[in-house]
Amino acid sequence: MAASELYTKFARVWIPDPEEVWKSAELLKDYKPGDKVLLLRLEEGKDLEYRLDPKTKELPHLRNPDILVGENDLTALSYLHEPAVLHNLRVRFIDSKLIYTYCGIVLVAINPYEQLPIYGEDIINAYSGQNMGDMDPHIFAVAEEAYKQMARDERNQSIIVSGESGAGKTVSAKYAMRYFATVSGSASEANVEEKVLASNPIMESIGNAKTTRNDNSSRFGKYIEIGFDKRYRIIGANMRTYLLEKSRVVFQAEEERNYHIFYQLCASAKLPEFKMLRLGNANNFHYTKQGGSPVIEGVDDTKEMAHTRQACTLLGISESYQMGIFRILAGILHLGNVAFTSRDSDSCTIPPKHEPLSIFSDLMGVDYEEMCHWLCHRKLATATETYIKPISKLQATNARDALAKHIYAKLFSWIVDHVNQALHSAVKQHSFIGVLDIYGFETFEINSFEQFCINYANEKLQQQFNMHVFKLEQEEYMKEQIPWTLIDFYDNQPCINLIESKLGILDLLDEECKMPKGTDDTWAQKLYNTHLNKCALFEKPRLSNKAFIIQHFADKVEYQCEGFLEKNKDTVFEEQIKVLKSSKFKMLPELFQDDEKAISPTSATSSGRMPLTRIPAKPTKGRPGQAAKEHKKTVGHQFRNSLHLLMETLNATTPHYVRCIKPNDFKFPFTFDEKRAVQQLRACGVLETIRISAAGFPSRWTYQEFFSRYRVLMKQKDVLSDRKQTCKNVLEKLILDKDKYQFGKTKIFFRAGQVAYLEKLRADKLRAACIRIQKTIRGWLLRKKYLRMRKAAITVQRYVRGYQARCYTKFLRRTKAATIIQKYWRMYIVRRRYKIRRSATIVLQSYLRGYLARNRYRKMLREHKAVIIQKWVRGWLARTHYKKSMHAIIYLQCCFRRMMAKRELKKLKIEARSVERYKKLHIGMENKIMQLQRKVDEQNKDYKCLMEKLTNLEGIYNSETEKLRSDLERLQLSEEEAKIATGRVLSLQEEIAKLRKDLEQTQSEKKSIEERADRYKQETEQLVSNLKEENTLLKQEKEALNHLIVEQAKEMTETMEKKLVEETKQLELDLNDERLRYQNLLNEFSRLEERYDDLKEEMTLMVNVPKPGHKRTDSTHSSNESEYTFSSEIAETEDMPLRTEEPSEKKVPLDMSLFLKLQKRVTELEQEKQVMQDELDRKEEQMLRSKAKEEEKPQIRGAELEYESLKRQELESENKKLKNELNELRKALSEKSAPEVTAPGAPAYRVLMEQLTSVSEELDVRKEEVLILRSQLVSQKEAIQPKDDKNTMTDSTILLEDVQKMKDKGEIAQAYIGLKETNRSPAMDCHELNEDGELWLVYEGLKQANRLLESQLQSQKRSHENEAEALRGEIQSLKEENNRQQQLLAQNLQLPPEARIEASLQHEITRLTNENLDLMEQLEKQDKTVRKLKKQLKVFAKKIGELEVGQMENISPGQIVDEPIRPVNIPRKEKDFQGMLDYKKEDEQKLVKNLILELKPRGVAVNLIPGLPAYILFMCVRHADYLNDDQKVRSLLTSTINSIKKVLKKRGDDFETVSFWLSNTCRFLHCLKQYSGEEGFMKHNTSRQNEHCLTNFDLAEYRQVLSDLAIQIYQQLVRVLENILQPMIVSGMLEHETIQGVSGVKPTGLRKRTSSIADEGTYTLDSILRQLNSFHSVLCQHGMDPELIKQVVKQMFYIVGAVTLNNLLLRKDMCSWSKGMQIRYNVSQLEEWLRDKNLMTSGAKETLEPLIQAAQLLQVKKKTDDDAEAICSMCSALTTAQIVKVLNLYTPVNEFEERVSVSFIRTIQMRLRDRKDSPQLLMDAKHIFPVTFPFNPSSLALETIQIPASLGLGFISRV
Repeated sequence: MAASELYTKFARVWIPDPEEVWKSAELLKDYKPGDKVLLLRLEEGKDLEYRLDPKTKELPHLRNPDILVGENDLTALSYLHEPAVLHNLRVRFIDSKLIYTYCGIVLVAINPYEQLPIYGEDIINAYSGQNMGDMDPHIFAVAEEAYKQMARDERNQSIIVSGESGAGKTVSAKYAMRYFATVSGSASEANVEEKVLASNPIMESIGNAKTTRNDNSSRFGKYIEIGFDKRYRIIGANMRTYLLEKSRVVFQAEEERNYHIFYQLCASAKLPEFKMLRLGNANNFHYTKQGGSPVIEGVDDTKEMAHTRQACTLLGISESYQMGIFRILAGILHLGNVAFTSRDSDSCTIPPKHEPLSIFSDLMGVDYEEMCHWLCHRKLATATETYIKPISKLQATNARDALAKHIYAKLFSWIVDHVNQALHSAVKQHSFIGVLDIYGFETFEINSFEQFCINYANEKLQQQFNMHVFKLEQEEYMKEQIPWTLIDFYDNQPCINLIESKLGILDLLDEECKMPKGTDDTWAQKLYNTHLNKCALFEKPRLSNKAFIIQHFADKVEYQCEGFLEKNKDTVFEEQIKVLKSSKFKMLPELFQDDEKAISPTSATSSGRMPLTRIPAKPTKGRPGQAAKEHKKTVGHQFRNSLHLLMETLNATTPHYVRCIKPNDFKFPFTFDEKRAVQQLRACGVLETIRISAAGFPSRWTYQEFFSRYRVLMKQKDVLSDRKQTCKNVLEKLILDKDKYQFGKTKIFFRAGQVAYLEKLRADKLRAACIRIQKTIRGWLLRKKYLRMRKAAITVQRYVRGYQARCYTKFLRRTKAATIIQKYWRMYIVRRRYKIRRSATIVLQSYLRGYLARNRYRKMLREHKAVIIQKWVRGWLARTHYKKSMHAIIYLQCCFRRMMAKRELKKLKIEARSVERYKKLHIGMENKIMQLQRKVDEQNKDYKCLMEKLTNLEGIYNSETEKLRSDLERLQLSEEEAKIATGRVLSLQEEIAKLRKDLEQTQSEKKSIEERADRYKQETEQLVSNLKEENTLLKQEKEALNHLIVEQAKEMTETMEKKLVEETKQLELDLNDERLRYQNLLNEFSRLEERYDDLKEEMTLMVNVPKPGHKRTDSTHSSNESEYTFSSEIAETEDMPLRTEEPSEKKVPLDMSLFLKLQKRVTELEQEKQVMQDELDRKEEQMLRSKAKEEEKPQIRGAELEYESLKRQELESENKKLKNELNELRKALSEKSAPEVTAPGAPAYRVLMEQLTSVSEELDVRKEEVLILRSQLVSQKEAIQPKDDKNTMTDSTILLEDVQKMKDKGEIAQAYIGLKETNRSPAMDCHELNEDGELWLVYEGLKQANRLLESQLQSQKRSHENEAEALRGEIQSLKEENNRQQQLLAQNLQLPPEARIEASLQHEITRLTNENLDLMEQLEKQDKTVRKLKKQLKVFAKKIGELEVGQMENISPGQIVDEPIRPVNIPRKEKDFQGMLDYKKEDEQKLVKNLILELKPRGVAVNLIPGLPAYILFMCVRHADYLNDDQKVRSLLTSTINSIKKVLKKRGDDFETVSFWLSNTCRFLHCLKQYSGEEGFMKHNTSRQNEHCLTNFDLAEYRQVLSDLAIQIYQQLVRVLENILQPMIVSGMLEHETIQGVSGVKPTGLRKRTSSIADEGTYTLDSILRQLNSFHSVLCQHGMDPELIKQVVKQMFYIVGAVTLNNLLLRKDMCSWSKGMQIRYNVSQLEEWLRDKNLMTSGAKETLEPLIQAAQLLQVKKKTDDDAEAICSMCSALTTAQIVKVLNLYTPVNEFEERVSVSFIRTIQMRLRDRKDSPQLLMDAKHIFPVTFPFNPSSLALETIQIPASLGLGFISRV
């Protein structure tokens, strides 16, 4: 297809633009051959006529499809030209924030001018081991490729970093070295990689300076060779430097600075150690103030000085040498301030006692007068004489500056040499990777000698680059067997010849320097005469005779000849050098030694490398001829030699190229200046790479990729089983010109533009398919619409017709209704008229009849009222007459009665004086008294039993009597009053009349009051009703408030529960973090331990040390050992290698500092682990410490238990004499006690009698034993006689030592008898009161019993006092609690209801929590106390039983016959298997070897029960515990742990081995817990299993050791899993198309995976699932705990998710919609696997959540604000950096997809700015979740376990 056919309507092209370099436009009509003008429309909408060049008729460059924009590799673009490259870089840099881009073999790095989070260790780990084309472009990818090729091809590598000043060369080189240091590590503990990195601050301080373009510009070139050993670990480095810019020492342009070190010194001048340098502000020195910019914004020179000094110290430069360096640098600054005074035009002087020169002389240790003289004079030597000539002021100033530059250059070389010495390694270097950080092509307004040398070096590097690119292209073509045609590329050899050939520019310059009167002008004329018009690359400026122009590969550069000769000579007066050599300052002469002897940059290093810097100067020593010869070595000559050496080195290595681009001159972050970028792209060779690629076949596709991409262009019949033949057949049909493509072995090669053509065909085919689909869909939609409309029309018709029918029916119904209405209306009218008339008639009648009735009523009413009036008048008249008559009558009666009363009164007075009257009056009273007397008598009879009430009744009687008397007196008084009352009758009658009136008045008032009362009652009822209503409302409000309070209480409860849950989660997270930290420390410890073992093996210093012992601990004692028992082996052997290394120091150079550092590190880790263990178990340790204190005394006297038991036996035997006393006690009890309690048949009596009987029997037995012992005493008395009083064994210490020496229990018994005999004084004959001495024994027994009873009484008293004190304390605490409760109650009552409820709830929760904690603590104490007592009881009982058996064995048969004693019941051993295994101590190594070291996991897992080795080991431990053999327990456990570690170290890469021993270690740990005897672990045991618990040893410490070992094995298992899964994850989860045809393949460039990648389809998702099945089946076969399997699966899924997500975040080609679909499908398959294995509850699915959300993010819409909101809420498991990164990397695979706009990404960032998450981009794929080992008891009975013969354990026996 012709290229012109692509210029159709709507095709997009690039046209030149003076400002933007290139602009995009769109064709408005098709181009036809012969057209001179193209009609274009710019992107801003402006139409333009673009005229073609009439000579060349070149069409504008075509623009690549949008699908290719933003590619990782520029060579993947269909159209390879300058505008495409520039646009691709701009899109990646500005829109996607990607600073790295591949261009074939070149990495283009654009300086972002801000810190980016893409250089962390997680990024390094992500790129480590990856293929270069698989990941996004990065400096780490180039470094990894170099490192990998070095290891794979056994060839040295080079990384060439070039670019303008400020483009980021130094930073790129620094990151490359950091990558090597991190990935490879060092071969020793000398931290060589740290030293390599530490050289950067030193070199930057002395070799970098601020320029107008860069604040940290390197003013020299350097090539660092990083050396590696055979294992490709860093062993050292070497540095070469090139062309230090010495002129900067004495001159700086505006806004520039001198080297950083000078300003660092000035900033640190106030430090005490720097006061002798007499420095000050940088503006006080001529050499540091010329630029006018002494401070760099954001840089602290004081801190930088500290960093520089630290780096010097790390590299071995001592403090004295550092101060020497600073003295020389300060001297240079003071030398710059030396001023000259002109005496005449040819001479000058220095003022006397000139301070700057004086300071310079003092610092340099030279004579002031001599230096002053030679600064103003020079020596001229001829053949016969020597002259001293004064020099002018200008010459003196130049000489001073030359001396300063020379001193600085020598010092620079000395520092570089010492850095190389520090980085040099004694180990032989196997290979190296060189990093070249060299200046890029430079062109300024004024270009001098420095720019000439720099551009000359870049010409050489560009030539090497072109040849390498051409070579790679040729190799690729030959590899694919494609016909090779010569590709024309730019060769800059003519330009190099112009510079370095004979009679070249450098040759003429050196020749002119030799001329006595050579000047820059004469040299310029020679250049014009030699090269002008003869070489096309050399030109002369039109307006200058002192400049020349060279056409470099990048651009034309005009050089000013002024200063070339002086800079090339670099003249320094020999006399000044001699003065410096004679310095008293020892370091200064070292800088000026001869080249053969000096350690300087001009000498070769020990490894034969060429000098680092060449600085010509007049020699200071040697023969005159040699001095003249050295004088000929100019700067240009030396630079040319060093450059040739560099090119030889680069040509001997495999180069890798990094081209740094400066995006703008103003250091603005992420700002792209197209003009500056194009200049640099042209200068650095990127466009040349593009041109070379475009000249051949730039686009390369594998057959599978081509088939996947362009399958849509093939018909079904074209698809064959052979993909290669299919592609060939299709291409022959699609592209007719066969020169446009070539078929290789594995790839198809296309000319430039052909992929774009194929993309156009593919897009047209897809567009046609889309149109056909749209056509069909639209037809289907329209037909559906028509059918719906037809159906709707029929429905409408049906409804209309129905509506019409309903309307007609309605009309008929209305007509009928109208007729009926008329009928009823007419009837209604007539009836209404009738009703009106009738009602009117009735009304008239009613009114008439009413009128007549009312008249009759009024008449009757008048008559009735008249009758009433008459009645009342007549009544009043009658009453008046009656009242008057009545009044008169009453008056008459009163008068008459008064008269009669007076007469009667007289009679009464006479009678009163007589006795009879008195008696008559008192007859009734006496009767009453007699009645009362009778009543009293009756009451006395009734209550005669109640003596207490008699007094009360008498009182009542007396009171009644008194009352009667008082009544009598009152009657007498009433008689007198009656007389008085008679006189008052009349007055009372009058008052009655008044009272009647008052009564009437009161009645009227009563009526009014009643009326008011009624009204009040009504009002009150009304008020009551109102109050009731209000009360009802208040009740409702109260109920509402109560409901509200209940709701609030519920809400508060829920809130508190939520808070509790959150706090619980936080505590769980903290616990997991602490557990993770602890397990990481274990991992670090194991790593250091392995490295320690490796070091011991390498140094052959292995020393066999006896295994450490396990100290015997009591059953409840816990030692303070905090680390593994087996780790003590290391601690014990740490001194041994040190002692053995001394005689072999000459043979094996051992780094003792390294050894001590490792030892210190191990100690620190042990201490840190101990601190963590103490922090986690502090409460338990406190209890254990208190328990240890309590048992300290018994522990000290533990060896005396045998003696004490014998003594106790004697006391028990002697107490048999207490039988009589006991009988007497029984009698006394029977006599004193109540008959009911002490009756012979009572239960208490029976119990007492049974106890007494048993005691009596026991005493009889003990008596017989005493008799036997007495008989032995007689027979052995002579043998046990004491020699002196010192052997009485009364001292417990002596007794302890002697008892320990006894071998058996018989000796102990005999020793006790001898002790008893020797303790009896011979003078005590009272002991022999009877023949057996029984009375004395009884007496002693009674004394002991009394003491025992007294001690028990005292102990009971103390316990009682303690209990009383505890009760008092409890009462006090209850009082305090009560007071506190009252205070809280008072406070709560003052609070509002809501706060009151919350406070009460909080208080109740606190109280319950405290109570629970107290109860738990008490329970734990009680449990431990019970366990301790049980174990002590078992130990004591066992020892007593053994002693009794031993005593019985020592009795002779004759004694048994002679002495009739009762037989002792000796327990017989059960014949059943007790679940223990016995072995001899010498067989321990065989046991460990057969059971651990040589055991094959596969056979055990398949044929035997899971965990069999763990059961066997535990059964052996049980038997050692049963034997109470602490040495055996300790030895077995230590050997087991060390052997497991050896097995894992030897076969640690085998998954089955690691899984097998993890399972067995956990089972062993569970067995130690299950049979420990602790109640917490015995809940699920059977009674038989509880009998198998350990009895003598508490192995809690070993449980911790085994737990730590299990953690290490688990971590090793995870690493093995990771190593197996790592190669599968990316291929299976990302690259493989599980759903065929969903994702298309995009065009790829030269970088795409040629030699590094595996064949496609190596690993698929099925491979991962098969591997997961394999892992799961192995874990299940080994009997691993289900909970542990869940944790392993969770870790596996985390690794899968993390690695997949990390690769997704670092691969732009994977971030597409179709890839998101693939990922979601793959994740669903993993979830299905979890469901099949019943592992959904393991938490594995949650670890895939970030990957799931990333896949969803690739598929969701990404346009509107609603989409942004949905993304923010959906991606909760992703960090902000990850979300933004995915959006930036999102790449459309087809033209129908759209890119994510920059504004949308900014919207996402704004919405997520408040989210607090980690700024880290990648997930930590190395993260290991903290593992736990939940207790899982075994139901397997130990006695049922059979040991198979295949294990080779026949030497152990069942017990």
